[in-house]
Amino acid sequence: MKSLAYSLAFFLILGFAAPQSDKKTTADSQAAARWFDYDPKQPLNIHDKLIEQFDGGTLHDITYASPKGGPVDAYLVVQTGKGPFAAILFGHWGNGTRAEFIPEAKIYARAGAASLIPDYPWDRPAPWHKTPDHFDKPDIDREIYIQAMVDLRRGIDLLLARPDVDPKRLAYVGHSYGAQWGSILSVVDKRMKTSVLMAGVAECSDIMLRSDDPGMVDFRKTQPAGQLEKYCQITGDIDAIHFVGHAAPIPLLLQFANFEQYSDKTSMGHYVAAASDPKKVLYYDTGHDLNDPKALEDRYDWLAKYIDLKREPIVPDIR
Repeated sequence: MKSLAYSLAFFLILGFAAPQSDKKTTADSQAAARWFDYDPKQPLNIHDKLIEQFDGGTLHDITYASPKGGPVDAYLVVQTGKGPFAAILFGHWGNGTRAEFIPEAKIYARAGAASLIPDYPWDRPAPWHKTPDHFDKPDIDREIYIQAMVDLRRGIDLLLARPDVDPKRLAYVGHSYGAQWGSILSVVDKRMKTSVLMAGVAECSDIMLRSDDPGMVDFRKTQPAGQLEKYCQITGDIDAIHFVGHAAPIPLLLQFANFEQYSDKTSMGHYVAAASDPKKVLYYDTGHDLNDPKALEDRYDWLAKYIDLKREPIVPDIR
């Protein structure tokens, strides 16, 4: 049980992927993209509860309907005022929660943005909870991941349905597992003005199959021969590296950690090489959590440029 929990943590941190085949064509990506289709005419069924007022904005705990069934829990952070505001959709890291980006969303609220931070199916209470730990049944997990993606797309619908949001000023920011989805969103949903992908991994097999991390080495020893390879093979059609090369014309900001504990420079290099232009690539002297304050400053500068945010001090002057 402990090894399973450890492996799941790694998988959620990094998102799933598979060994890269020699060539993945645009047609392959387009075919896979159809897995993320949904009916945008379905009602959103939004339920909104104000939970905090802060200097410059409000924090709301909301739910909206998943096209795959059940409610999606999310935080909505909005500037005080009438707009029109920019909009930012966040994708948190897989082993975290939607709370990860609340402080950053508050900064952007003061700068003129409405932000949505949805959860993932494995964060939800019963009966909607779905844990992606079926290493012997990868088709089940693939459906869970597809739902997470569809729910993010539905989050875009929610933001753009707001009368106080400018639909031409939408951005996506995703960390780790969220970066996995950002690479796909930038291809299957061209409504973003820009995407920021933090600590993304081109091929999860770099970790699941080849990582020398002691925990992953031990976990692989507990799995039947060939099971993880089959798992990656079946889920590999929605590997980030098959999509990130088709993000253009959406500009990409790629942020990586020099002391990344879950992947190496070779993996990062594959990701960067695959990513389409225009793009900017930045590295920081930190680990996977990218907690270098400069990383936040750089994201802010990037978003200010592409979705016209006011550039305010990150820590407001309260004197």
